[in-house]
Amino acid sequence: MGLPLIGTILDIVRAPLERLIPDKNERRRFEHDLELEVLRAGLAQMEVNKAEANHPSIFVAGWRPFVGWVCGIALGWHFIGHDVFNWARLAFFPHIPAPPQLAGTETLMTVLLSMLGLGGLRTVEKLKGVSREKWRETK
Repeated sequence: MGLPLIGTILDIVRAPLERLIPDKNERRRFEHDLELEVLRAGLAQMEVNKAEANHPSIFVAGWRPFVGWVCGIALGWHFIGHDVFNWARLAFFPHIPAPPQLAGTETLMTVLLSMLGLGGLRTVEKLKGVSREKWRETK
């Protein structure tokens, strides 16, 4: 079992399977079929992801960059923009009310750090020579 997901699924169904299918060979065959179905579902999802990425519409193919830009802008506003704007407001326009404080910073950081982690993995792929560009050249 190369994928942790398959092991997790089998661990969940193993105890009821032992009661439902007492024959070891039948149970192993069923587990094998279950593994194949999980792998097929993963392959189908990969095909959907490829189709999304190749779609000409920015609303289909651009959701990942959109999330990156939103996180970057929100992070910039939270740590730089808000303070600079408040300083300028107080220095030049003290009668204008303060801008709203950005809420949900924990969620923002979770999403942003996850995306940065994926970017780090992409860098490692490029350094090891297994990036998408190299992969396409071999096909």
